Amino acid sequence: MAKTRKISVLGATGSVGAATLDLIERAPAGAFELAALTAHTNVDELIRLALKFRPEMVALADSSGEAKLRDALDGLGIAIACGEGAVVEAARRPADWTMAAIVGAAGLRPTLEALKQGNALAFANKECLVCAGGLFMQAATKAGTELLPVDSEHNAIFQVFDNRQKKQIDKITLTASGGPFRTWTSQQMDNARRADALAHPTWEMGAKITIDSATMMNKGLEIIEACWLFDLPETRVDVAVHPQSIVHGLVHYADGSVLAQMGSPDMRTPIANALSWPQRMQAPVKPLDLCAISRLDFEAPDLARFPAMRLAREAVGQGGILPAVLNAANEIAVDAFLAERIGFLDIAGAVENVMEAALGDADMPQQLSSFDDVYAIDHRARELARDLIAVAAA
Repeated sequence: MAKTRKISVLGATGSVGAATLDLIERAPAGAFELAALTAHTNVDELIRLALKFRPEMVALADSSGEAKLRDALDGLGIAIACGEGAVVEAARRPADWTMAAIVGAAGLRPTLEALKQGNALAFANKECLVCAGGLFMQAATKAGTELLPVDSEHNAIFQVFDNRQKKQIDKITLTASGGPFRTWTSQQMDNARRADALAHPTWEMGAKITIDSATMMNKGLEIIEACWLFDLPETRVDVAVHPQSIVHGLVHYADGSVLAQMGSPDMRTPIANALSWPQRMQAPVKPLDLCAISRLDFEAPDLARFPAMRLAREAVGQGGILPAVLNAANEIAVDAFLAERIGFLDIAGAVENVMEAALGDADMPQQLSSFDDVYAIDHRARELARDLIAVAAA
């Protein structure tokens, strides 16, 4: 990487954004420079990062923090945008490489704008492919954008998936830690509290993705994402529960070979792979010592205790509006659980109810032919989810 690469980080204050900036800070002087940093509400952290990295631009989605942000960065020559549309504006700023790390459907618009630049797009935002997979892949092809998956599982597959021999690939396997409730009974999970679900045994992540890991909806969303990324039907995307989180993904070839990517559970590894692609860079991760680990365990996921994965497979199998409905309903249900308005097992139940209601709802668009359809489906599915959760909680 002899040439300085201009980088934008959408979602700079989250865990993936922080890991990306940690790698940039450790890189040799002149390797990277920052075009834009964005945040949703965390104005204090955005100020700290802006003072440290001196990007060309910062964007804050929450306009209530605008005065504080402008006062802190006054006179530094950093462009500032706040409020609705600010993050999209930042995503349009010219960059050689963009990290799309905004959680949820809120990341779709800015990620799409970054994609249109036709450069490298690293993305940890699953929802772009879950909600609008076909449209998103078409847009990437049209723009000539290099899509670089950052989720540890998809990045693992990306590293060992030989596109030249795609016809000789039987299937891929995504691994799952199993989350904090891997060994819990359904009765125990029914009594699980917010703190229980947020206590992930392996990864340090934001609240939403940690709850998704606990329900295993996260793996369901990853199945949908993998179908689009690697152009495979859902039936050729397997999941294996692997509590050590050492093997991140496997590709099964026709000759019986199974190629796996392994590494310590540290998000800086897949981010470094995407940040330096197609080369490699140094990352400050713990070296993998298989002798010290001594054993690697794998087991099939229990779809009876974790029905979210079944719902995701049904959504991608039927296609159409259902993946976008699934995603929107899940976001609302997770918010309700975190607010302690519903129980843990009610999350998947709420999602299933919304999926059933959506197909017969007069106000729900029943086609997915444009990004406007995606936004409309997402909006209506959230309304349905809020209404159904409110009725159930009454």
